Amino acid sequence: MGSVMLDLKKMFKGKPNIALLVDGPNILRKAFNIDLTAVKKEMLKYGNLRVMRIYLDQYAPEKLIEAVTNQGFETITTTGDVDVTMAIEGMEQLLDDRIDILALMTRDTDYRPLLIKAKMHGKKTIIVATDVSFSAALKNTADKVIIFHGPGNIETLINDE
Repeated sequence: MGSVMLDLKKMFKGKPNIALLVDGPNILRKAFNIDLTAVKKEMLKYGNLRVMRIYLDQYAPEKLIEAVTNQGFETITTTGDVDVTMAIEGMEQLLDDRIDILALMTRDTDYRPLLIKAKMHGKKTIIVATDVSFSAALKNTADKVIIFHGPGNIETLINDE
């Protein structure tokens, strides 16, 4: 048991911890054809995925909830506005000293203030998006933007400060 724990510590040492929050109603649409396995694989290039949450509204079908849960994501279902719930939980993540990178998977400009606050608190920020139009404000505010154009076609943009 001790050697397994030592191996785990060695494996995760020095890699930043990421909180990945997904705006379900905005991103998980058939038209976008998002592969969550590909998203996880890409995000692991930047650090350890410590938090993986998908925010859904009360109308989300059970099959969708089951599918994202099977991918290892925690689902948060809200009867109110998904944006508000995700933003509040995003603030909790940026105040957590164990999280180094706040990654948001969304197209919605409403999350720009959260990105700004994260940077003020010393966190790196990533926006994960589809190639379908998304907020220019998000694109220009995040430290890094990862755009999924389709299977195997991923573009990364870095914003210099």
